[in-house]
Amino acid sequence: MKSTLIACLILSVFCVEISLNNVATTQALEKLKESQWASFIVDFAEVELSSGGALTELVEAINQLIEQLEEELDDINHAYSKRTDEHNRDVTRLEQEIQDADRDIFNGEDFIDNVLIPQKERFQSALAQLKTNIEENRRILDGETVNRKKQHEQFLSNIAEINEAIGAVDESLGLLSQITNPSLVQFKRVQTNLNRIQTSFQNHSSFAPIIRALLELATEQNFADQGSLQQLVKIFNELRVQFVDSLNQETADENAAETKFAERVTQLEKEFAEFQRAVMIKNSELAANEQKLGETIVYVGQRKDDRATLQAQLQAENDNYASETDLYNRTVTEYNKEIEISKQALGLLTQPSFEQYVKSKVGI
Repeated sequence: MKSTLIACLILSVFCVEISLNNVATTQALEKLKESQWASFIVDFAEVELSSGGALTELVEAINQLIEQLEEELDDINHAYSKRTDEHNRDVTRLEQEIQDADRDIFNGEDFIDNVLIPQKERFQSALAQLKTNIEENRRILDGETVNRKKQHEQFLSNIAEINEAIGAVDESLGLLSQITNPSLVQFKRVQTNLNRIQTSFQNHSSFAPIIRALLELATEQNFADQGSLQQLVKIFNELRVQFVDSLNQETADENAAETKFAERVTQLEKEFAEFQRAVMIKNSELAANEQKLGETIVYVGQRKDDRATLQAQLQAENDNYASETDLYNRTVTEYNKEIEISKQALGLLTQPSFEQYVKSKVGI
């Protein structure tokens, strides 16, 4: 191999430096021949010269070797330059992709921390408030329903009392209308009815004065005087009118209360429906938020994995390039060393004193 020849030339040139112009030439060449490869050069030169040839073939071979080494070195430099360009492109690309991953991770985490999580908390707070509103709405409705029931029961009780009073008045008027020859029995029956009315309405201030007046009048009168009887009938009729008016007022109040209650129930049910609709919307928004939050968390995790992969690729690329650069530097050093030694060897072979010495050795 030509590289092997270069190795021998390295040994020959660096081991011995001779001057072929003095008497030490013989000793120097003998010492040079102590190297196997250097000896090969000398032996080759002796054979070449003894056969009538010249050292031109050896010189030409070394020249060709130098040219080949220089061409190979150019190829190595070109390949390394190309590899360096590829390395720089790969590093630039990987660093840019790492920066992109860093930006995506930052934006994703910022979106989670400053948008999605606060938004989720607002939705949850709104749902909690809506739940409170619904519970309050139902509490009010239940309370007003209970009150309406109580009012209605009171109405029924009032109507019953008024109807009872009207019945007592009608009974008294019937008795009074039958009095032609007043008797003690008839008188007592009228008093009994009046007492019943008073008992029924003793807590109704609007009726109590009239009832007391009637009782006093009935107690004082023996109904012998028809004028007094007519006056008492008139008072009973006026009392009946008041009872009927009270009955009508109670009924009107009940109808008004029922209408107001129905309107209130409608309002509360409308509010309840609006709350439920708002709950559905917030639940939908919360579900969308949680889905987006989950997707973003997964995305950030993927980008972190991408960044780790890219960083590993960048480290591997740098390590590989460093190894290749070290190999390149060692190779270039070796090539330059071989080229330099080859040139030194070429200089040795082209010295006239070297050829004269070899010829003298072979007796030419």
